[in-house]
Amino acid sequence: MALKWPNKDPDELTDYSIDWSRFIAPATINSVTWYVNNNDAVKTELIPSGQVVHGLQLVSATNTDSVATARLGLGTDNIKYKLYCNITTSDGLIFERTVFLRVREK
Repeated sequence: MALKWPNKDPDELTDYSIDWSRFIAPATINSVTWYVNNNDAVKTELIPSGQVVHGLQLVSATNTDSVATARLGLGTDNIKYKLYCNITTSDGLIFERTVFLRVREK
């Protein structure tokens, strides 16, 4: 089942998070990788270095023991982005969740 975040304005720089605690406890998050579908609907890794994929920018990625957060900037008006959050846990398991984010000019 895919998650859905609130709409984002292209001019906003906003944090979006996924709480993994109920899925991974008692393990913790070791690493997080974010992906987004590019213009050709190909799953593409977002690298927090200023790279822009399909108009969307991952400014930074952080995590706690149970929450993965992406700070997103830019975005193209009226595009519904499909993002993926892939985590590896302290016990070596790998999980991925899909989340949708629509960009709307406010």
